[in-house]
Amino acid sequence: MAAGETGSCAIDQETFPGGIHKRMEVWHFGFLTLYATDGSGMTIRRTSRHARFDSMNTVSVITQPRGQAAFGWNGHEQVVGPDTLALAHKTAGYEYGWSGTGLSVAFMVDADRFGLHEDMVRAAIPLLSHSRITPLLLYSLRALHNDADHLSVDPSAGHLAMATLELARAVVASVSPAGPARRAVAEETLLTRILAYIRAHLIDPELTPARIARVHNISLRTLYRLCEAGGLSLEQWIIRQRLTGARQDLAAPQHAHRTIEAVSRSWGFTDPAFFSRRFRQVYECTPGQWRRLTHRQGSGHDQALF
Repeated sequence: MAAGETGSCAIDQETFPGGIHKRMEVWHFGFLTLYATDGSGMTIRRTSRHARFDSMNTVSVITQPRGQAAFGWNGHEQVVGPDTLALAHKTAGYEYGWSGTGLSVAFMVDADRFGLHEDMVRAAIPLLSHSRITPLLLYSLRALHNDADHLSVDPSAGHLAMATLELARAVVASVSPAGPARRAVAEETLLTRILAYIRAHLIDPELTPARIARVHNISLRTLYRLCEAGGLSLEQWIIRQRLTGARQDLAAPQHAHRTIEAVSRSWGFTDPAFFSRRFRQVYECTPGQWRRLTHRQGSGHDQALF
């Protein structure tokens, strides 16, 4: 199963008195494949020999939400945990594995679709931790995995794949030498990076257009022009994303003990009256009515924010 999904490789399973236990889940977001491997320790090795007998040429980004994994390639070795990423190019070969129990989550795209020269990708492998964009890509990968069952069949799945791909391309470009290729990728992915930054900081009440522009080294006018070209109103988009998050929390049983005001403040709303008014405009009910309805129906699940 693993070889069929990720390409030819050698897999060494760690044995325990209770035996080997493994669960692999796979979701398809158009051209992007997301997979999660959960269970006992293992090591995946892909060598140049595997590459010669394998038609797959893909790029993968990997994280380890549970446990601690080791990634190695061409003398580069790194520890991969919940807050780190590893980049693998199939034709370059690599080794990845963990001991004990763990969960590995990764997405994979065809190298041609990734659209960057193989040498550029390989050079970025040991440098991911130096990119300021890496945390945004990690946040997006977590969001995809957290609600993959629903998001993968959502009409927006293709757009989510494109946004994730653009962030991955931006990470690689950001640690590459200055030049035309780096500038081109930076320009192509700017709006995607801006929206990813906003999603990662939605709960911060100090998130303002001026701060967003400053972080991305652009003028406020350029920021608004980019958003307009992308078909969105910046302030309204931020409010809608925050409302989505607050609506999910109000419906979730684990947040039932929190007041509506506390939930709204946790999503960056500093004025309870403003929150209630906008919530009613968008969802045609008050926050209290929504909470009572969802709890009465016993439904605390709504589509995860991405």
